[in-house]
Amino acid sequence: MSRGKCKGRRILDGMKAIGVFPALRKVEVIDHPEPAIVSPTQAKMRVLDVGVCGTDREIISFQYGTPPAGDEYLVLGHESLSQVVEVGAQVTRVKPGDLVVMTVRRPCHHPECTACRAGRQDYCYTGDFTERGIKQQHGYMTELVVEEESYLAVVPAALRDVGVLVEPLTIAEKSLEQLKMVQQRLPWGCAGAPNVIDGHPCHAVVLGAGPVGLLGAMALRVSGFEVTIYSRSNTGAQKNEIADAIGAHYVAAETTSVEDLAKTVGAIDVVYEALGASAVAFEVIKYLGPNGVFIFTGVPGRKGPIEVDTDYIMKDVVLNNQVILGTVNAPPHCFEQAIHHLGEFMQRWPDAVRSLITARFPLERALEPLAVHAGGIKNVVTVSA
Repeated sequence: MSRGKCKGRRILDGMKAIGVFPALRKVEVIDHPEPAIVSPTQAKMRVLDVGVCGTDREIISFQYGTPPAGDEYLVLGHESLSQVVEVGAQVTRVKPGDLVVMTVRRPCHHPECTACRAGRQDYCYTGDFTERGIKQQHGYMTELVVEEESYLAVVPAALRDVGVLVEPLTIAEKSLEQLKMVQQRLPWGCAGAPNVIDGHPCHAVVLGAGPVGLLGAMALRVSGFEVTIYSRSNTGAQKNEIADAIGAHYVAAETTSVEDLAKTVGAIDVVYEALGASAVAFEVIKYLGPNGVFIFTGVPGRKGPIEVDTDYIMKDVVLNNQVILGTVNAPPHCFEQAIHHLGEFMQRWPDAVRSLITARFPLERALEPLAVHAGGIKNVVTVSA
């Protein structure tokens, strides 16, 4: 894998991008053709910021990631904030100058896929969807992008410096939406207030203090939950400060066992997993409370087998009416909700939200935050100022 500027591909004065070449097992700054509007319902965006996440690191380590048909490379990046520079004749919701976030997944083309035909490709039945910067569609780590208006969500100018956090926040938005639907099964007022039982806030445990975990903790807090964040390290002073700022509790796995965590929290009503570590997740699942919901959002890398007491877990799930929920991707309305909540977060905890973004790197240095041990909470590639 190349480290630094393009080796073997001359950088011209045209549009630059970060390209992943799976067959050649290399990643580099490349020349990428400037896109053009070819449909009256499309808009052209100048990319401002692109967030770096674990998915990007897995792609550049060639665990997955598929270029578009006919291309040898995939342009990386799926967490974006951009500014509209041009619109097609039939575009009505956005105009030049607007800040926008672009969604990630695009529907499959199978007529029988009810989900995709209904605009809910996050529930695609066939698996033949495509995803920007991940699967068969170029991503956003480049200078200009053209996209259909239907995949754009307008971001208020006041959120310019944190708007790139919208996409990772959508993971929590979809999770909370599904949680509320699931807990409508409980007949004692939970349909109207799924975060309150007998007048007392429900207890949520967030596994992981990365951006998805911390944003999820913020979303749970504004929804009325008591939140405990359980993370690996007791040295994360900044993460501790963020937890304190939002009224959550931070517990370090290095110094507190899962059993002791459960004793501290009491009955756990919701677990929001944002760690991608199956061993920890299946240890915590044993302490999920009656009628509780365990939400998986992480995708662990393939490691060796772990020992799990499946009989104990299955018995508890049945006898306690528990739900185990997996969730991936998010529909357009969850992007709108994420934008709304991000604005609310900024009103309540502006310093905590801003501190989620650890560092910004120019496009030419994008390989630095993509490194496995880059550190920080959320690193961002700033493509345009």
